[in-house]
Amino acid sequence: MILKKLVVGPLASNCYIIGSESTKEGMIVDPGAEAGEVLKSIKELGLEIKFIVLTHGHPDHVGALKEVKEATDAEVAIHTDDAESLRQPSSFAFGSSYPPPPDRLLKGGDRIDIGDLHFLVLHTPGHSPGGVCLLGHGVVFSGDTLFNYGIGRYDLPGGSYSQLMNSLHTKLMVLPDDTAVYPGHGPDTTIGTERRANPFLRS
Repeated sequence: MILKKLVVGPLASNCYIIGSESTKEGMIVDPGAEAGEVLKSIKELGLEIKFIVLTHGHPDHVGALKEVKEATDAEVAIHTDDAESLRQPSSFAFGSSYPPPPDRLLKGGDRIDIGDLHFLVLHTPGHSPGGVCLLGHGVVFSGDTLFNYGIGRYDLPGGSYSQLMNSLHTKLMVLPDDTAVYPGHGPDTTIGTERRANPFLRS
């Protein structure tokens, strides 16, 4: 599996480019800003982008969506409960214009296939109503649900502490300890590390 992480925008959001070694098909997770850097990396990796997957619809994760969509003609996918956020004025706070509408509305249990790579969509509300994580090949892209020694904010519109904790304990903490976690902000971690040492989860 090809995997490249870019830290973009004023809130240091993590954008991930994932690709199949065999087919050179790929996807982008959360193009939050700096479309030029994202597109440059895609070219360097030699990938044909099939999907742009949004873990949620907050501005710092969708700011470069329009430019990246136009350049790649990839399918934009977001959970149905966050799709409306792409039509809000705040959605282009980190970009130059309104983001495009989604091509695919996700729900928990859906699968995203990129060549020989297969990712399961986990619906993990709490930070936002339609927050999702992507699980596959020993890794989980956790968006703003789980961070290294932290969890997502739940005090924003649509957030819920009880939903977030339920998502964390029933969707993520049940995964194997060696599952690599690639969050929406900050450094990578593992499920085992967070299970043992994340102060928000130890109780």
